[in-house]
Amino acid sequence: MQKTIEFLRKANTFYLATVEKDQPRVRPFGAVAEYDGKFYICTNNTKDCFKQMQENTKVEISAMTGGSWIRLTGEVKADERVEAKQAMIDANPSLKNMYKADDDIFEVLYFTKGTSTFYSFTNEPETEVIA
Repeated sequence: MQKTIEFLRKANTFYLATVEKDQPRVRPFGAVAEYDGKFYICTNNTKDCFKQMQENTKVEISAMTGGSWIRLTGEVKADERVEAKQAMIDANPSLKNMYKADDDIFEVLYFTKGTSTFYSFTNEPETEVIA
């Protein structure tokens, strides 16, 4: 999990893919955290992406930095605990401008299943199980 978190932080922006009915949807994200031994992302529960992840928990993340890229495939689940939300804010201080751990819109989701594959133009792919 650590290699995945480090890669996504280095990339700064990563792209999360969800599904809406039969249409893929992709949007930029930028916050990740590890809490309670799990890999977390976050969003706002008024956004379509949150609703999509509730209806179909399967997601993919992709990012590139330098000549390397990652594809993380898995399933997510919302975590309502204030402690998990606070851990996300602590790991990503820029979120303090948008959310509070106990507000009504901030959501954190963790991977219940997940595998990251790291690719480059020069090396064989590597995998890391994150959940």
